[in-house]
Amino acid sequence: MNIVCVTGLGRVGLPTALTLASRGLPVAGVDSNPSIIETLQKGKVTFEEKGMDALLEAAIRGGIEFRVKPAVTDFYIVAVPTPYDKKTKKIDPSHVVGAVRGILRVCLPNPIIVIESTVSPGTTDKYLRPLAAEAGVTARFAHAPERVLPGGILYELERNARIIGADDRETAEQIRSVYASFCRGMFTLTDIRTAEMAKIVENTFRDINIAFANELAKICRSGGMDVYEIIRIANLHPRVNILHPGPGVGGHCISVDPWFLVGDYPMQSNLIHEARKINDSMPMYVLERVREIMAENNISDTSRVGFYGVSYKEDVDDVRESPTLQLLDLVKTCMGNEPKVFDPLLREKITASQYMDFDRFIRDINFVIIMVGHSRLTEHQKSFNGKIVLDTRNVYHREGVYRI
Repeated sequence: MNIVCVTGLGRVGLPTALTLASRGLPVAGVDSNPSIIETLQKGKVTFEEKGMDALLEAAIRGGIEFRVKPAVTDFYIVAVPTPYDKKTKKIDPSHVVGAVRGILRVCLPNPIIVIESTVSPGTTDKYLRPLAAEAGVTARFAHAPERVLPGGILYELERNARIIGADDRETAEQIRSVYASFCRGMFTLTDIRTAEMAKIVENTFRDINIAFANELAKICRSGGMDVYEIIRIANLHPRVNILHPGPGVGGHCISVDPWFLVGDYPMQSNLIHEARKINDSMPMYVLERVREIMAENNISDTSRVGFYGVSYKEDVDDVRESPTLQLLDLVKTCMGNEPKVFDPLLREKITASQYMDFDRFIRDINFVIIMVGHSRLTEHQKSFNGKIVLDTRNVYHREGVYRI
């Protein structure tokens, strides 16, 4: 077959390209960032993910090509970011539009263009089909949204069910044959708009569930109850599955995708909008808890306060929409200084007050706020003895620990 060209070599596009190449398919991996391409050409991965080093080696042996411009072919996969406009709450399609424009300039006749990026329902019809018409290209668009979890991407690429939305059965089957080279999960073939909506619904459901847990945490704090014990007991019911509260919702999916529905359907998305507001309020709620605990313990020196964990979830180095970073901005605004932070998975400093050495970090603070439940916490928690601890993730179990 012709080359499979994967555009966007981030946390979804790169594993997809490498996996396809490792299965013997001819693959071109494309990213507009030259430093990413240079790093990959040197045989080095660009982010931490279990199994990625070995997979990159296998893909290189399979002949994968890394480049900054799309290849001339007839099968494309687009996996670029899809942020939202924070004023209108609508999708910002500029990355997808730019990627498709580049493809249409060089593609062979009648190409298949698979959008893996999460998009709002109707994005293909509204933004992408007009591009093809303008370019005079008869393109077969499809939507096959990614459904993987950072920290387990390679496992889930192979095992998770896949949705393929296409205009006709023949196109959908051609796409399935490519993905079936590595995916053992069930395939659901549907139309494009349904596929676009289904992915948004998946992430919105989780956002609402988390918002419910976060609102319960606030109610239980006000009423003097243990929210974790209440959720544990409630979840013993066979039809109840409440997620845990936390300091906020981050990442590129759950904290972003529900806004697409709020932006496009403002009159119909009341519950979704409230859930987003609740989850976005959690960093400020944590800051209020920090102030309460400082007052209770007669702590006035904010320079002795530190935050453990910067990534948006445990055991990944991904800081997109990180609740910790949101909280640091609030602290700087409300308290006038930038508190100390440490994350065992970050190799480079992303904020001025970030420590790269845990021993120095813990030595310089008296009050630690656990923001992320990294598994490395098991090694570090003995060092918290004698410190005041606010655990926002319910992962550190010691008498006297504060919780949200």
